[in-house]
Amino acid sequence: MTDVFVVRNQLGHYWGKAKIWVDGSNPRTVMRSRYEDEAINTLFELSSKDIALRGEVLAVALTERGDPIVEPSQFPLLEEENQSDEEPDADATHEDEHETSAHP
Repeated sequence: MTDVFVVRNQLGHYWGKAKIWVDGSNPRTVMRSRYEDEAINTLFELSSKDIALRGEVLAVALTERGDPIVEPSQFPLLEEENQSDEEPDADATHEDEHETSAHP
């Protein structure tokens, strides 16, 4: 078994291939790196965008199928963790419309 490196946050969520946090219940979606310095760079980039992030880089083994062996998080994913920065918040847009129409 070959070791790879994954990024995990303080809630036990893993940085995913789709560039969102995943809970680890489906190991195929977890981003993995052969090199520790690549994983460290990823963690650095993530923490520069989110100063509250407390992450770590873990060395994990691979299964025979090539999936990382990770322990799924016990904490549910928050919706905001799965939203991309480019997507506008639909609720905020509707609230702005209501405020505008309520105040002539």
